[in-house]
Amino acid sequence: MSTPETPRSTYRHGDLRQALLDAGVEMARTGGPDAVILREATRRAGVSPNAAYRHFADREALVRAVSDAAQGFAADRMATALAAIETAGDAASDARLRLRAVGSGYLRFAQEEPGLFRTAFSVPTDLDEATSISKRGVAGRTPFETLGGVLDELAAAGVLPAERRQGAELLAWSSVHGLGMLIIDGPLRGLDDRTIAFATERLLDLVDLGI
Repeated sequence: MSTPETPRSTYRHGDLRQALLDAGVEMARTGGPDAVILREATRRAGVSPNAAYRHFADREALVRAVSDAAQGFAADRMATALAAIETAGDAASDARLRLRAVGSGYLRFAQEEPGLFRTAFSVPTDLDEATSISKRGVAGRTPFETLGGVLDELAAAGVLPAERRQGAELLAWSSVHGLGMLIIDGPLRGLDDRTIAFATERLLDLVDLGI
């Protein structure tokens, strides 16, 4: 009988899938999607490699699960930013504040957790999967759904004309995601915090006015 490489103290009976996922998340946090290795996840969970296959068929399956979890974390960061807003009591002003909050929360997640941000969108997917329950955070929404909800508020408040509501998620998301990638992996990664904050505010202005 084979024995684990380390004592089985990292998970309780029935929680092995979560233990493997937690290990994958930590690997992604420090090294992005390329660092997620199924065999290493089993080592960290304290089980033999064969034990993992009951939960993840291969490395690709683990990476996909970690990607889903990372999107949930991004949604949580956006929800935290929304919760921190001091509302003005005016529907239009509040909707605009909430749009800025989801954008700034998304970008803060990119800066605070670059490995998870890279992993979150490393698996090929489509818009139908952007609302998958597996990608939802603790608030019950994915990043795409969180953004969509705020855009609905803008439309209801009369800020976003009805004829421009359709597809507005694509424009807003593409703009903010692009800045996030430039900051963590592109030519903007060497900029100081003040310059990044300036770029963030100006981009959010453009999104607000542009959609």
